[in-house]
Amino acid sequence: MKKLLTFILLASIIGLSQAQNETDALRLSQVFYQGTARSMAMGGAFGALGADFSTLSTNPAGLGLYRTSEFTITPEIFYRKTASDYNGSYGQDERGLFNLSNIGYVTTTKLPENSGSTIKYYQYGFGMNRTNTYNNKSFITGDNHENSKVDTYFDKLGNTSPENIENDFPFDLYPAWYVYVLDTLRDEEGLYYYSPVPQGGIRQEESQTIKGSNNEWLFAVGANLNDVFYVGATLGLPYSRYIKTSTYTEYDIADTIPGFDSWSYTEDLESTGWGVNLKLGVIAWPVEWLRLGAAFHTPTLYYGMQDSWRTTTESNLDGPYYRKDSPDGTYEYDITTPYHAIGSAALIIKKSGTISVDYEYVDYSTARLGSVDDNFNDVNNAIRHNFSSSTNLRFGTEWRYSNLAFRGGYAIYGNPYTGDLDLGATKSISLGIGYQEEGFGLDFAYVHATTEQDYYLYSSENYTTNATNQTIDRNNFVMTARFKF
Repeated sequence: MKKLLTFILLASIIGLSQAQNETDALRLSQVFYQGTARSMAMGGAFGALGADFSTLSTNPAGLGLYRTSEFTITPEIFYRKTASDYNGSYGQDERGLFNLSNIGYVTTTKLPENSGSTIKYYQYGFGMNRTNTYNNKSFITGDNHENSKVDTYFDKLGNTSPENIENDFPFDLYPAWYVYVLDTLRDEEGLYYYSPVPQGGIRQEESQTIKGSNNEWLFAVGANLNDVFYVGATLGLPYSRYIKTSTYTEYDIADTIPGFDSWSYTEDLESTGWGVNLKLGVIAWPVEWLRLGAAFHTPTLYYGMQDSWRTTTESNLDGPYYRKDSPDGTYEYDITTPYHAIGSAALIIKKSGTISVDYEYVDYSTARLGSVDDNFNDVNNAIRHNFSSSTNLRFGTEWRYSNLAFRGGYAIYGNPYTGDLDLGATKSISLGIGYQEEGFGLDFAYVHATTEQDYYLYSSENYTTNATNQTIDRNNFVMTARFKF
């Protein structure tokens, strides 16, 4: 059963990597809120605090706590390292870049005190918060004495006749056939499939380079009701761009296998698309020392997702070198991600500091794929059975002294999978400092996040590799400039 789940779930599996599958839904469903340095320094636990542009992505009622207009911009240095242990061999790679975590503008209007309205202030906000950064590089290496990726090709071939391989499997099996990684021989019983690649006893490596992000453009309104209740709504327009190049290689490291030196499979994939959602929120400030918040995010509909991909298969069979490029593949489809529900609370300790917490509920099993011309029943059934509900917890604190603010935070993003598959709980710790003058503020934050997961190089009904234990360390160095007027 675990082999079957592994086969269904992992994007590295033969034939699934260039097809639309549940890993696409998960990538767009998991949200790791970034935004401003103040929010990131406090672990993102701002759902009950407000007056920060990041709340347009979590609890838009936070917009209602603004009493001045504000412009924010947040550049970021991002660095990620992935360490892998596969069959006792260690591999590592890393990637860093400079990007923009947030840019936003809030305009605040105060109603006259004699207006008789329960609305004291109302606000409009628009801008962008980053909700996920995909950039990463990884390298896996190790010896496998049990099987080869070619064995999964044999599983996939089944009873397919050689003349149908090109039409049925143009991106993986046919290129392998073209470069003689797959071949046929004949004996007294007839034609049978054969490969010069041995069944185990080879060095296996995989390198991946991933680029892209999910940035959400936001248009929001908020209001202050008698300084007790605050309400807000955000129209979110997330844009996702995901680019992956992966190369898998098997080779005879000791040069002792007759008729075989190496072969490799490279895939280039790009996935892009826009989405739309609505976020609603409320904050109550019943007593001076306590604020309570609640927010609901509708499912996000990513419409017109477009994937494009191509593969290259190469072989060096103890002398001859062969290469075959696949045709270009393209496909359009839709993804609907789960709703998010967030409850928040914050203790206000006079004018000295705050302690806050956010509790977020997401049911990843409700994500769905769809298209006009294809049936995603199998994929959606896999989502229902293999994804689960999960909770994300975010904690933060801030303490002020004169013009300075000192901040810290901790966050736990739960494992989205069912059963005993260890595929992606994330924990982060953060620190920050802020400086505020009249009309201007400068905030700094450092966030360190760690994800530990099991990764499988390939899998099929009868063959799978041992798990590759991966540790992914993410580091964000963030600065926000705030201009109030």
